Amino acid sequence: MITFPAYDGTRLACHVRGGGTPLVCLPGGPMQDSAYLAGLDGLLPYRRVIRLDLRGTGSSATPDDPAGYRCDRLVDDVEALREHLGLETLDLLAHSAGANLAALYAARHPGRVGRLLLVTPSVFAVGLPVTGDDRLETARLRAAEPWFAPAYAALEELVAGRATAGTFGAIAPFWYGRWDDAARAHRAAEAGQKNQEAAAAYGAEGAFDPDATRAALAGLAAPVLLLAGGADIAAPPRAMAAYAALFQDAALTVQPGAGHFPWLDDPEAFAGAVAAFLG
Repeated sequence: MITFPAYDGTRLACHVRGGGTPLVCLPGGPMQDSAYLAGLDGLLPYRRVIRLDLRGTGSSATPDDPAGYRCDRLVDDVEALREHLGLETLDLLAHSAGANLAALYAARHPGRVGRLLLVTPSVFAVGLPVTGDDRLETARLRAAEPWFAPAYAALEELVAGRATAGTFGAIAPFWYGRWDDAARAHRAAEAGQKNQEAAAAYGAEGAFDPDATRAALAGLAAPVLLLAGGADIAAPPRAMAAYAALFQDAALTVQPGAGHFPWLDDPEAFAGAVAAFLG
């Protein structure tokens, strides 16, 4: 682990594994300890994997001002990491909500991005719709699963705006390509890894300007890969195709049968797709 100061003096931490060209990995959650990205160690034959703990998460310090948790302000933390590493450009991998931060970083610092890899990305920063029908259609691909009926009923309630306290727990199997013991353990660990105060501030008013971000990303020269899970209800492939279309040099890869965490569902397929993109 290495630590470095952010723009406001907050001490940030990142976890470094392997050798070679760095690949900086931004976690989702939002505001979840990057420990859940440990499965990305499957990329170690290809890159030095650097997992950033966002402020207030994991081994990074809690800031004095919680307004610093807002996604657009976290951009300065990523830039501080680049400066600390002494790199002219960053190759960035961002998962889920972390893709919002990566998109804002690329929009603000386009010349500092070498390659951009968005894994099952959230779309808030770019303002793309993910419809309830898209989620339900993707969910129905799992109809043969023994857990499908109650999970699908809960998803219907969520899409209809009638979610209850237990809804998100009930739909948890949809997040994984296989709802096995490993997936259950991965899911159970999430509660202790997320900073709820920070998550509430992450998307606060002013965090996102989708029109401006889309316009900036249209001019991004860096190669981009969107990696979607074929069975991911959070980032359905149709929405991911629309996201890829925002860039001038982007490709979309859909990992068959994968959910929201494709490196867990098929590590070899995930590593192969990433390695091919990173060159």
